[in-house]
Amino acid sequence: MYSSHSPQIGRRGFLGLAAGATVLAASSGEARAASVKTNAKIIIIGAGAGGTALANRLVDRLDGAQITIIDPRKEHLYQPGLTLVAAGLKSADYVVSETTDWLPKGVTLIAEKAAAIDPEAKTVATESGQTLSYDFLVVAPGLILDHDAIEGFSLDMVGENGIGALYAGPQYAAATWKAASKFADEGGQGIFTRPGTEMKCAGAPLKHAFLIDDRLRRAGNRGKAKITYGAHDSALFGVPIVSEKVRMIFEDRGIDPVYNHTVKGIDAGAKRVTFNTPDGEQEMDYDYIHLIAPQRAPEVIRQSGLSWADKWTDQGWVECDMATLQHLRYSDIWALGDVAGVPKGKTAASVKWQVPVVEDQIVSAIAGTDPTEFYGGYTSCPMITKIGRAMLVEFDYNNNLTPSFPGIIPPLEELWISWLMEDVALKATYNAMLRGKA
Repeated sequence: MYSSHSPQIGRRGFLGLAAGATVLAASSGEARAASVKTNAKIIIIGAGAGGTALANRLVDRLDGAQITIIDPRKEHLYQPGLTLVAAGLKSADYVVSETTDWLPKGVTLIAEKAAAIDPEAKTVATESGQTLSYDFLVVAPGLILDHDAIEGFSLDMVGENGIGALYAGPQYAAATWKAASKFADEGGQGIFTRPGTEMKCAGAPLKHAFLIDDRLRRAGNRGKAKITYGAHDSALFGVPIVSEKVRMIFEDRGIDPVYNHTVKGIDAGAKRVTFNTPDGEQEMDYDYIHLIAPQRAPEVIRQSGLSWADKWTDQGWVECDMATLQHLRYSDIWALGDVAGVPKGKTAASVKWQVPVVEDQIVSAIAGTDPTEFYGGYTSCPMITKIGRAMLVEFDYNNNLTPSFPGIIPPLEELWISWLMEDVALKATYNAMLRGKA
């Protein structure tokens, strides 16, 4: 446990910490192994955080490899920033850049969707009908938001009738703030939800609830509002010690949790939500509601035979080894990022630790050496609890807290420095990761 006398760090200390992290990233890059000559054909499906970071690292490690990325998206989204947009702290363009801005020379981008994967023939087909063969395949397409699973809901509702949905993208995060700011100005009944499926950054629904609570307080309207948080199971967070800390903060802030509640549907006109609960359906009225759709692997993954047959059968995550991310039935395929069927790891921070593992796996397979990098489930969530305060929560597969700055940034204390990690340092680290430098 950290005492109230834990070391504190000021603005200069924070800048020094950030500078030190940059030096470490640079020095680790300089120490990397010499490149390996090869004519291997490597296909990466997805130009998000994982696919882009891996491409940059493989270009440095492999001399002569034919590296192809398949992804139709023109825009790259800095997804950790969507929470800030939805609280009115950043503009929508804060999270948007061009996909091609981050890709290295020597990599071929096919700006189409992957339409089919044949792991037996070792081919990938694109929407236009191209068929590409591979020696090694990395599936990193992210996930899809199944908005159709919420009865009565469509994305054109976001921002109107008190409906928010920040996960759906920058324009929807901005529209979420439109609805949330009206709630902050007027009060009423606010309901914050999360899906029953696995999801990216499970702390984001909690952050949004905390931030809108703070917005109400800053507007002098907290006394006119009731906030309910619908947890999908019997806990508020997957790590027990963090869940208990969140429960204590909820109690202190007057946020009422209800457990084992998942959204079935909404009636936007009546401003009413229907939950599925163990005791049957339950309806609640709202003035503001934040919806997060169930999350699943993209259709191309679910139709490819790469998904788990006995786990997450409704979601389709890729069957892979939790330490190596290598497919359990196809040794020339790896999963990376959100689509990987592992117990933890649907955050950008997880990707930062997964990418070197997949890089090492592929380079070792080409060079005929034994891999040395393994993924232990590291996940990080700067848990914003109010504007200017956050907890830097880091943990692994076993729910052990794994603080990066022990003695400096206590993981379960609400600190200004942890807020700055989210507001300032995280995006710089993310950009360095995309370049393969962190």
